[in-house]
Amino acid sequence: MKTFRIDAPGACSLVEAPRPVAAAGEVLLRVHTVGFCGSDLNTFRGRNPMVSYPRVPGHEVGATVAALGAGVLGWDVGQAVLAFPYTECGACPSCRGGRPNCCQFNQTLGVQRDGAMAEYVVLPATKLLDAPGLSPTELALVEPLTVGFHAIARGAVTSSDTVAVIGCGAVGLGAVAGAAERGARVIAIDVDAAKLQLARKCGASDGVVSAAPGDLHEGLQALTEGDGPSVIVEAVGLPETFRAAVEEVAYAGRVVYIGYAKSTVEYDTKLFVMKELDIRGSRNALPEDFQAVIAMLGRKRFPVAEVVTHTGSIDSAGDLLRLWSERPGEVTKIHVQMES
Repeated sequence: MKTFRIDAPGACSLVEAPRPVAAAGEVLLRVHTVGFCGSDLNTFRGRNPMVSYPRVPGHEVGATVAALGAGVLGWDVGQAVLAFPYTECGACPSCRGGRPNCCQFNQTLGVQRDGAMAEYVVLPATKLLDAPGLSPTELALVEPLTVGFHAIARGAVTSSDTVAVIGCGAVGLGAVAGAAERGARVIAIDVDAAKLQLARKCGASDGVVSAAPGDLHEGLQALTEGDGPSVIVEAVGLPETFRAAVEEVAYAGRVVYIGYAKSTVEYDTKLFVMKELDIRGSRNALPEDFQAVIAMLGRKRFPVAEVVTHTGSIDSAGDLLRLWSERPGEVTKIHVQMES
């Protein structure tokens, strides 16, 4: 079978590998669609400290069941599924506390272990999710949207909140949609006008703001009657946006960080105390986030075709990844079809 692999920073290849066989408790999947994640881009750029090379990427999966290993019940050959791509040890503090999404020893598919960017992949039956009525494209879009939904849950967002989301890539759009699903007022922030327009379609009905210098503060103040948003979700990962979240959030507000800043962030820490802020990290997602996104996509109102800006075959996967690395502003989400 064909398998796409990142061999080293800036280098990738399409290789032939044996088709795997499902062992007891496992399921063989025929993979149809896999999304490239920001973690895959960082792997390609040599900026992902959790990755060793070579690495098969891919944890945003749309597939069908091809064969069942011994003892597997509850799944049928031909059934459409997606993957729950994280592991949990069950023993670390986060697992014991009921938060396995941030397991100390998590190994995400395609990051710490080889992923699903191949024609076939074997996964434990316990790591599959059913999503009746969703297409392979929608199935592969579930996981990145869940990361945004989980950030909204971490922010304890309710219908009384005004939520600002900094960064309108796929994860940020998931946060926009997740906040809108909870009935919050939603403001989208980005430097790209086209992404701001797309954010409106995803649920940012209460305004959009350019993140260009000089625009952010005035724009947020105007949309919140001088208060600032009660919740700000940072989905970019830059020192300046990390600081902006703290500076612009309302007094007694909540800041949720999804992005990883690639360098040290310096704060005026008096704002932490003066505003009595809740500052929270958000990592991966929980099963309930997956179910919420599946339900949302099942209503067929989310602009899937516009969020997936680039699609190609497994033969063009390397070119698509290079395009994203060289012209990131043009890309919201890349989907790779495993069929040539």
